[in-house]
Amino acid sequence: MSVYLDPMVNHGKVIGHAGPHWCHMIADDHAELYAMASAIGLAMRWAQTHTVPHHFDLGTDGMRARAIQAGAIECDRRTFVMHLRRIRASMPAVLP
Repeated sequence: MSVYLDPMVNHGKVIGHAGPHWCHMIADDHAELYAMASAIGLAMRWAQTHTVPHHFDLGTDGMRARAIQAGAIECDRRTFVMHLRRIRASMPAVLP
Protein backbone atom coordinates (compact mmCIF):
# COMPACT_ATOMS: atom_id res chain seq x y z
CA MET A 1 0.00 0.00 0.00
CA SER A 2 1.22 3.47 -0.85
CA VAL A 3 0.39 7.17 -0.81
CA TYR A 4 1.10 9.25 -3.93
CA LEU A 5 1.63 12.97 -4.63
CA ASP A 6 1.50 14.72 -7.97
CA PRO A 7 3.64 17.84 -8.64
CA MET A 8 2.82 21.24 -7.18
CA VAL A 9 0.99 23.15 -9.93
CA ASN A 10 -0.54 26.61 -10.19
CA HIS A 11 -4.22 25.72 -10.46
CA GLY A 12 -5.22 29.37 -10.59
CA LYS A 13 -7.32 29.35 -7.46
CA VAL A 14 -6.63 29.73 -3.76
CA ILE A 15 -7.59 26.92 -1.39
CA GLY A 16 -7.92 27.80 2.26
CA HIS A 17 -4.99 29.96 3.35
CA ALA A 18 -2.64 28.54 0.71
CA GLY A 19 -1.82 30.16 -2.59
CA PRO A 20 -2.78 28.89 -6.02
CA HIS A 21 -0.02 26.23 -6.03
CA TRP A 22 -1.12 22.86 -4.69
CA CYS A 23 -0.92 19.14 -5.33
CA HIS A 24 -3.12 16.10 -4.78
CA MET A 25 -2.55 13.24 -2.35
CA ILE A 26 -4.15 9.84 -3.03
CA ALA A 27 -3.54 6.36 -1.66
CA ASP A 28 -4.11 2.76 -2.59
CA ASP A 29 -7.00 2.70 -0.11
CA HIS A 30 -8.92 5.23 1.93
CA ALA A 31 -7.66 3.92 5.28
CA GLU A 32 -4.07 4.57 4.25
CA LEU A 33 -4.96 8.01 2.91
CA TYR A 34 -6.58 9.03 6.18
CA ALA A 35 -3.72 7.57 8.23
CA MET A 36 -1.23 9.67 6.24
CA ALA A 37 -3.41 12.75 6.54
CA SER A 38 -3.56 12.31 10.31
CA ALA A 39 0.20 11.70 10.53
CA ILE A 40 1.02 14.96 8.75
CA GLY A 41 -1.57 17.06 10.57
CA LEU A 42 -4.37 17.45 8.02
CA ALA A 43 -7.91 17.97 9.29
CA MET A 44 -10.21 15.15 8.18
CA ARG A 45 -12.78 17.73 7.09
CA TRP A 46 -10.37 18.74 4.31
CA ALA A 47 -10.78 15.36 2.59
CA GLN A 48 -12.21 15.53 -0.91
CA THR A 49 -14.80 12.77 -0.48
CA HIS A 50 -16.79 13.56 -3.62
CA THR A 51 -14.16 11.82 -5.75
CA VAL A 52 -13.17 8.20 -6.29
CA PRO A 53 -10.71 7.76 -4.75
CA HIS A 54 -10.91 10.31 -1.98
CA HIS A 55 -8.01 12.75 -1.97
CA PHE A 56 -6.51 15.73 -0.18
CA ASP A 57 -5.29 18.96 -1.76
CA LEU A 58 -1.95 20.00 -0.24
CA GLY A 59 -1.54 23.74 -0.61
CA THR A 60 1.96 24.34 0.66
CA ASP A 61 5.43 23.02 -0.15
CA GLY A 62 5.86 22.42 3.58
CA MET A 63 2.85 20.14 3.81
CA ARG A 64 3.97 18.28 0.69
CA ALA A 65 7.44 17.86 2.24
CA ARG A 66 5.86 16.49 5.45
CA ALA A 67 4.00 13.88 3.40
CA ILE A 68 7.19 12.86 1.61
CA GLN A 69 9.04 12.66 4.94
CA ALA A 70 6.23 10.38 6.21
CA GLY A 71 6.63 8.06 3.21
CA ALA A 72 4.47 9.44 0.40
CA ILE A 73 5.78 8.79 -3.09
CA GLU A 74 6.42 11.74 -5.42
CA CYS A 75 5.14 11.10 -8.94
CA ASP A 76 5.29 12.98 -12.19
CA ARG A 77 1.85 13.80 -13.61
CA ARG A 78 1.77 10.80 -15.94
CA THR A 79 2.67 8.29 -13.20
CA PHE A 80 0.21 9.90 -10.80
CA VAL A 81 -2.62 9.54 -13.31
CA MET A 82 -1.65 5.90 -13.86
CA HIS A 83 -1.97 5.27 -10.10
CA LEU A 84 -5.23 7.23 -9.97
CA ARG A 85 -6.78 5.12 -12.73
CA ARG A 86 -5.58 1.86 -11.17
CA ILE A 87 -6.96 2.82 -7.77
CA ARG A 88 -10.23 4.06 -9.25
CA ALA A 89 -10.72 0.75 -11.11
CA SER A 90 -10.29 -1.18 -7.86
CA MET A 91 -12.87 0.84 -5.87
CA PRO A 92 -16.65 0.84 -6.04
CA ALA A 93 -18.12 3.70 -8.06
CA VAL A 94 -20.60 4.58 -5.31
CA LEU A 95 -19.11 5.34 -1.92
CA PRO A 96 -20.99 4.91 1.33
